[in-house]
Amino acid sequence: MFGRNQMTGLNSVRGTWVQTERAAHEAWAALIGRQPRAAALLHLLVANMDRSGALVASQGTLGKLMGVSVATIKRALVVLTDECWIDVVRVGSERGGVNAYVVNRRVAWADKRDNQRYAAFDARILVSEEEQEAPIPDNRPPLRQLPALSPGEMQLPHGDGMPPPSQPALVEPDLPAIPREQSV
Repeated sequence: MFGRNQMTGLNSVRGTWVQTERAAHEAWAALIGRQPRAAALLHLLVANMDRSGALVASQGTLGKLMGVSVATIKRALVVLTDECWIDVVRVGSERGGVNAYVVNRRVAWADKRDNQRYAAFDARILVSEEEQEAPIPDNRPPLRQLPALSPGEMQLPHGDGMPPPSQPALVEPDLPAIPREQSV
């Protein structure tokens, strides 16, 4: 099983809630007795799903988080899909793609059910360092950050800036008045 200390980094990012229906919760409890690894995997998926109920992760990462082999994850996924606890959606090709695990929204959800659509969803993506092509060096320079504004925010000027543009005066400057007798 996975320990709480392994999950703390993931949980600190979300701060969201999930709901379960009572009947699904009771069926989940029965699943613990029949298929404990499948029940534990379902718990891991629900704990890390996004608001739409989806999570993208490799089977290797799921296995590492649960402390089990990929073969155990595959067997648990068969149970969860056959019993309609989750749907597995392939993203990309079989050789270069990844799976999105979508929790049945009659089991657990984290947003209004009206806001969920099966055909279009955003997913939380969970990756492990071991699955990367090269390890991430500790001494690399930080990534470049581009400023972004949220709706309703205004950009405040900063830095030296540019000199003001040069333009002709809109109104002629006041000239000294010429007495009328000299103006003729």
